[in-house]
Amino acid sequence: MTTSTPASGATAREIVCAHSPDSDDAFMFYALATRKVRSQIANFRHVLSDIQTLNQKALQGEYELTAISYHAYPYVAERYQIMASGSSVGDGYGPILAATRPLSSGEVKGKRIAVPGKMTTSYLALKLYEPDFEEVVMPFDQILDAVVSKSVDLGLVIHEGQLTYGDLGLLNVLDLGRWWRSKYNLPLPLGANGLRRDLPEDVKHECVRMMRESIQHALDHREEALNYAMQFARDMDPALADKFVGMYVNHHTVDCGEDVPKAAQLLLNLGYEAGLIPHQVELDILR
Repeated sequence: MTTSTPASGATAREIVCAHSPDSDDAFMFYALATRKVRSQIANFRHVLSDIQTLNQKALQGEYELTAISYHAYPYVAERYQIMASGSSVGDGYGPILAATRPLSSGEVKGKRIAVPGKMTTSYLALKLYEPDFEEVVMPFDQILDAVVSKSVDLGLVIHEGQLTYGDLGLLNVLDLGRWWRSKYNLPLPLGANGLRRDLPEDVKHECVRMMRESIQHALDHREEALNYAMQFARDMDPALADKFVGMYVNHHTVDCGEDVPKAAQLLLNLGYEAGLIPHQVELDILR
């Protein structure tokens, strides 16, 4: 592990680091939260909140480092850069539409669909697939129950619900990550880490280093990182949590490379062209 040293007499900058209380994020931030990766320039203080709330907080630049949806980036680009490390990417899989009965993908049109927030990337991807539906916004962890109770026709399922919907007798009508891969031959970038632009340059680059090392540490010490993440796994059994973490913490997460920014830029451009995003924006990746 490498560290950077501040100028003589300087103290480490506290970085409030906001992310969701999910097993994949917990796995990703494990080495930072347990101070296995540390710095003399930056100290991380962790705040946990759901992604829709984090997107809203990012509009005001509330946190120095925050998980955001890629869909939210055009709205916060003046305040944040995207960190090269920390992206959650569905590579041939992703958010799904779940229903109580078989439906063809063409039958999605006009349906009443529970969604986890209008600034989530899953919502943007669904609107690009089918613009005509009635959205019902609710917390992501209430969506499966809403589908089971038939208060909605379908649910747009994110997080570990992508693996557990079948336990409730629900069916997968559409996998948005699979659709995106088949249409554009690219992974579907869902979430990213935003870092506030007003931070000093040395602090920003130190945060990127620490984030990358934390993710790599978790991948290199998978069992201990998974044991830590299990406390955030919402009653998933260890094998399922392991599978879920593996879906969203991988080589794309360590470094976004070229395909992830390319796919995210395409996603935002398509959103703008479809009138779903008010202005065009170029992704600004901090490496």
